[in-house]
Amino acid sequence: MKVLIGLVAMLLVLPAAAQDFDAVEIKASQVSGHVWMLEGAGGTLGVSAGEDGIFLIDDQYAPLTPKILEAIAAIRKGPVEFVLNTHWHGDHVGGNENMGKTGSLIVAHDNVRARMSTDQFLEFLQKDVPASPKGALPVVTFSETVTFHINGDTLRVVHVPHAHTDGDALVQFDKADVIHMGDLYFSGMYPFIDLGSGGSVGGLVAGIEKALAMSGADTRFIAGHGPGSGREGLEGYLKMIRSVRDRVAELKTAGKTLEETVAAKPTADLDETWGQGWIKGDQFVEFVYMSL
Repeated sequence: MKVLIGLVAMLLVLPAAAQDFDAVEIKASQVSGHVWMLEGAGGTLGVSAGEDGIFLIDDQYAPLTPKILEAIAAIRKGPVEFVLNTHWHGDHVGGNENMGKTGSLIVAHDNVRARMSTDQFLEFLQKDVPASPKGALPVVTFSETVTFHINGDTLRVVHVPHAHTDGDALVQFDKADVIHMGDLYFSGMYPFIDLGSGGSVGGLVAGIEKALAMSGADTRFIAGHGPGSGREGLEGYLKMIRSVRDRVAELKTAGKTLEETVAAKPTADLDETWGQGWIKGDQFVEFVYMSL
């Protein structure tokens, strides 16, 4: 897990040209029915593969497009009709331009296109992100929800405001009983909340609660980073976030500064379980404090 999250951090910080993608392997796992997940470098991809074609959730980095398409072809041959971006970060939209050139229709929330259209700055990573080329921008955008009817299933895409970013989307596969969480779900670890992109702990909690309300006892959840899980795994993750939120809120209400709150170590009993990834307890406390 430590190696995986170290790689995630490196990929988010370094420009694509500076990364070596030759050694990256795309691993495909069947989640339920026609729904698969692909793991490589960056956010976990979701795939619906069936007689109507291929529906892809996120597309990682441009240099990985051939490997991703090869992995999809091994599941089922056919065109990738749609690419749905769960948010604007480069490890989820880096392959957009390549996929658009193959004929895929890129879909995302309005705020994803808005952020990709202009220069951005990831404050936490101290990283400038230039505007994306026209060919990488979503062609179809939505404000609240959009529904796809493909491969014998109904795919409901739901915007979650001010969670990981201001453009997050959950993707529910109704028949397959799967929900792709995007980066609302950092499975088994503290999450990254991009405050500069409109993220907040309140929105993150509300988004996870929404996903659970949309789900059933047997629903499978694809995480943006980390292993997928059932309902119990997502509930445990939500419990952790609520607990940290409440502890930090108590300290902030008592008049503690950010520095004093971090020094109080409110995640000390949680760090062994949740702090072994990219985001450490002190960093998560800062996200929470700044967004309360």
